[in-house]
Amino acid sequence: MSDNNRLGRGLGAIFGDDVTNVLEDIQQGKNDNFGGTKTTLKVKDVRTNPYQPRRHFDEEKIRELAESIRTHGLFTPILVRETKKGYELVAGERRLRASKEAGMEDIAAIVVEFDDAQMMEIAIIENVQREDLNVIEEAAGYQSLIERLGLTQDEVAKRVSKSRSHITNLLRLLRLPKSVQEMVSENKLTMGHVRPLVTLEDPKEIERFAQQIYDRKLSVRETEALINNEHTEKVPVKPVDNSQFSYAKSLFEKKLQTRINIDQHKVTIHFEDNDDLNRILELLDIME
Repeated sequence: MSDNNRLGRGLGAIFGDDVTNVLEDIQQGKNDNFGGTKTTLKVKDVRTNPYQPRRHFDEEKIRELAESIRTHGLFTPILVRETKKGYELVAGERRLRASKEAGMEDIAAIVVEFDDAQMMEIAIIENVQREDLNVIEEAAGYQSLIERLGLTQDEVAKRVSKSRSHITNLLRLLRLPKSVQEMVSENKLTMGHVRPLVTLEDPKEIERFAQQIYDRKLSVRETEALINNEHTEKVPVKPVDNSQFSYAKSLFEKKLQTRINIDQHKVTIHFEDNDDLNRILELLDIME
């Protein structure tokens, strides 16, 4: 297959289902189908992957790897591509960071040919397959694929081998205030903690709840009860007493991850767009 035919195609068509293993084969010299050329580069000349979704790196593990590189050297080359601005990292950011930490001037590299779309997919899929990303980083990566490559949520799901509902649920986390997203990234709150927060509309209220959850070290179940109870208390007095539906309302919102209103003989399900509606239909198992 010619390089021109490879460029611009989705990674699934090139690599199959497991991007990580193929990248490792290239780095170990077991796969030369992608224009791999071995070389040695100056560490300072390698730019990081602009599409890298990871924002948080374990500094202790970087220091441990740096010590290993000082003692034994770097066993696995990094992958780079050559651009008009110089060499750009494709895979191996921890190795690059550790080499800098170790004070290394040179680094072993393999030069491959990938376009921007493939670079972005590699950065996201490799991390997702290795489960290296927190849920906020993963969501931001999917959003980048949608915005930069013009993909639908369905297409993203197929590219990364995830369900569409998984993609949609994670993308909803990006609607949370940045301060709350940061709490998730720092492992102060879990995905389970913030799921019910997505159903709220007021950013200040979301931030207030998030801080309460963290300060009081609430469990996921306690979080759901807190939010449901406060909202039940705030419902304006109506001729019909809806408090009897509060438990059903909480079950609906937990299952569907959206705002629910229940009146006598009527359940109202709120959705934001067609993708959100499709997500809800899938969760209800009524999508044909």
